[in-house]
Amino acid sequence: MNITLEAVEKVMEQTGVEFKDAKEALVKTDGDVDAAIRLIRPDTKDIGDDIKALIDKLKKIVAEGNVDRVQIRKGDEIVFSMPVNVGIVGGIIGLAAAPWALIAGSVAAFGLGCRLEVVKKDGTTDEVK
Repeated sequence: MNITLEAVEKVMEQTGVEFKDAKEALVKTDGDVDAAIRLIRPDTKDIGDDIKALIDKLKKIVAEGNVDRVQIRKGDEIVFSMPVNVGIVGGIIGLAAAPWALIAGSVAAFGLGCRLEVVKKDGTTDEVK
């Protein structure tokens, strides 16, 4: 196992610990930077898991039908809006993952304070939580 200075610095930067503690964590995790960070800060949560769960819920709602569009709001402003038929067309031409990746990327980019909503065909909106 070879622990590089770059790996130690990354752990230090992400956790705020000193060199010695960062290196010890890397030794315990066989040089795995992400595992070392989780070892030092076990209460941290990967936001990617939250976004995946949110997208899975959204896919289920869209599959049930009666959804016209998907949008992301930050406060009162709509920062992203996509008609559901774009996802259907994407599925037909073999790009089914693209709309979901776009939504997930948008949620991650706009971060906290955003709400993912579905706009139903009757004009009502429901927040996806």
